Amino acid sequence: MYKIIDDAGAAYEQYVYVKESDFEKMIVSNADKIFGPTGIYFDIKRLIGTPKKGATIPDGYFLDLTFHNDPRLYLVEVELKSHDVYGHIGEQILRFGISTGTDKYKMKNSLLSEVNKDDEKKQKLAAYFSKSKYDNINELLDKVIFENKPAAIIVIDEATDELYNVMAQLTMSTEVIEAQTYVCGNKKLHRFSPFKDEVMTDLTPDIDADELDTIVVPAREEGFNEEFLKNNRWFEIRISSAMIDKIKYIAAYQVSPVSGITYVGEVDRIERYKDTNKYIVFFKPGTVKKINKVSLGTKKGMAPQAPRYSSYKKILEAKTLDELWG
Repeated sequence: MYKIIDDAGAAYEQYVYVKESDFEKMIVSNADKIFGPTGIYFDIKRLIGTPKKGATIPDGYFLDLTFHNDPRLYLVEVELKSHDVYGHIGEQILRFGISTGTDKYKMKNSLLSEVNKDDEKKQKLAAYFSKSKYDNINELLDKVIFENKPAAIIVIDEATDELYNVMAQLTMSTEVIEAQTYVCGNKKLHRFSPFKDEVMTDLTPDIDADELDTIVVPAREEGFNEEFLKNNRWFEIRISSAMIDKIKYIAAYQVSPVSGITYVGEVDRIERYKDTNKYIVFFKPGTVKKINKVSLGTKKGMAPQAPRYSSYKKILEAKTLDELWG
């Protein structure tokens, strides 16, 4: 369990939520920061689905507008780690999958009603429509509800291996956000893993999210030669589920002493890696090629310590990592 110390030396200890409703209030009040500014959180609790046939009540919805041409709707489930992962959380996500297939119109009407009475949501959508191929909220909701399969987000105070094991067995695409509260006297601090943070961190002013089509992975010499070059694959990669269908290429950043992106390959398919929250990427045979090295550059912190995203075109044009993520 973490502890947090501020500049004055005050120690904050993790607050253990007893009531899920209290935990949820914290999440809703910080929704813009937790779920991100490029989307809209809907604090809606209404039954969807058919009673006795998978009906459920989501804790909320998040309309992700990160990608202008590929928006996505997430059903949100707020949970405490003390709840039964298998019998409760797993069942709830299963119900999400069933109910979203049987009650699409009710979902659309609920979201539409919330937009129509909220000027702030209307303004955010107007800004989104000005850059996307969608003209209005009806078109947008039809896309995320009727054409795409809605996904799920679990917000929990501690993500465990058991939780990820359950997620690996489910067909509904599911993201996990870990959020915690720390207290010192009457003061509170909130610690969380922002939704799609790894994607937003790699966006620079000169690139649009829709252009992100390449995952850059750090590679040590032994694994690089054996897996990347010989076996045409790379595994145990953390990838946001929203990026699975967008990744067309994989690039290898060879760590010191090479310190640069040196090879790229076309992605054939991406699969879940065993019963984990990580993935294995298979390359198309014969597509891995050496490129002009994209060197480390001068700015600190540019070397990938974990998977990062960029565009294939930009990688081929860049000379240093500063140009990709500076």
